[in-house]
Amino acid sequence: MFRELTRIKNKLSDEACIRILTTEKRGVLSVNGDGGYPYAMPMNHYYNPDDGAIYFHCGKTGHRLDSLKKDGRASFCVYDGGFRKDGEWALNIGSVIVFGKIEIIDEPSVTADISEKLSLKFTDDAEYIRNEIKNFAANTLILKLKPENICGKLVNES
Repeated sequence: MFRELTRIKNKLSDEACIRILTTEKRGVLSVNGDGGYPYAMPMNHYYNPDDGAIYFHCGKTGHRLDSLKKDGRASFCVYDGGFRKDGEWALNIGSVIVFGKIEIIDEPSVTADISEKLSLKFTDDAEYIRNEIKNFAANTLILKLKPENICGKLVNES
């Protein structure tokens, strides 16, 4: 069902893919939007090593949520900041694409837990995180992307 990379020599290991999903703060989530058009949006995410799922938070209304209620299939693309080899100008960028289905979770304890874990990628200010959860969790849903396929590659931008 999922295609193999054309340039298999550029394929990243599973460990490298997980590292990118864990360390990078944001990516682009794409869903099947209105009129058959893809709907893609930048999203902060949390990769959970315990269940291998990727979690997002979102409001309780909007285009993204309407689209997911019709069709839970999605893709999520994340890429790292890249690196340069000595003496070269071009970046070498690791990217990961995840295909899977999204489950919409409206459970206060899960919302608080995932929101805290996601927030810790940006700040360790516990009081700030507690206040954000207290003030906004009631209007927040959690999206759980269950990967069916994860594939990464290293691309040289030259």
